[in-house]
Amino acid sequence: MAVIAAGMLGVGGGAVSAWAQDPATADAFHEIETKYIFGFTEGSGIGLEGEKEISIDTISRMGKRDGSYFASETRFEFEFTPSQYIQIELGPLAAANYIRNVTDLDNRNTFQPSGFFGEVRYLLLDRPASPLAVTLSFEPNYRAFDETSGARVQNYEFETKINADLEIVKNRLYAGFNLIYEPETTRFQGAWAKETTFGATGALAFRVTPALTVGGEVDYYRHYDGFFFNSFTGDAIFVGPTLHYQISPKMFMTAAWNAQVWGRETDTGNSLNLEEFSRYRAQVKLAMEF
Repeated sequence: MAVIAAGMLGVGGGAVSAWAQDPATADAFHEIETKYIFGFTEGSGIGLEGEKEISIDTISRMGKRDGSYFASETRFEFEFTPSQYIQIELGPLAAANYIRNVTDLDNRNTFQPSGFFGEVRYLLLDRPASPLAVTLSFEPNYRAFDETSGARVQNYEFETKINADLEIVKNRLYAGFNLIYEPETTRFQGAWAKETTFGATGALAFRVTPALTVGGEVDYYRHYDGFFFNSFTGDAIFVGPTLHYQISPKMFMTAAWNAQVWGRETDTGNSLNLEEFSRYRAQVKLAMEF
């Protein structure tokens, strides 16, 4: 992963210097693609027709009620936009787990290929026809290892998401909103389990400079057993800052950090939901377009 990142930085290095020295670019707030400026909340942008992108995107989860807990999933993404309305993304997954003395979880210290994913995004409503832009996305995933425990499983997930964003101040201030329906089924030790996560998220992003965008988001998630909200098991609210930095015209990085500030587990009545969710989570993405 480090080798790939270094190569991306090397390719983009010349463009960084040229872009930084271009006064016209440095002084003007041009239109920005909104997909990645909100952290965990995704914007509506799908890029330009014919555009391609490679990226490394890692989401990490830290903290359970006891012991030491760290789990991450890294997506090695290839993304392309065959038309002005459709974007396709796919690639392999890798998972890391460090677990020590966490109740109900085996101790583990691993990093391994874990599956693959795909995503199709369809642009329903775009600017400048409206200040509000909306995209519908479908994302199937296959995992050979459980996201939480790192145990070997067969996991199939199909996330459906509505991504919307509103341009409040032209090219400067944006609000983002997501609605998420994520059913999944997991086979472990011969038995299949079904579960669903529903999410509603909101974020604000402000461009401090043409290259730097900062903001914050609030994410709310509900977890159910079954595919159709059969049995409610708990919910959680995450809050945290976000950052997007345009390294060069064709290269950017994003980062986000969330902390669980409220949650409940129906089984225990605990004030934070650390059964289905983690105490903290973080995301870092490095991408290059071509």
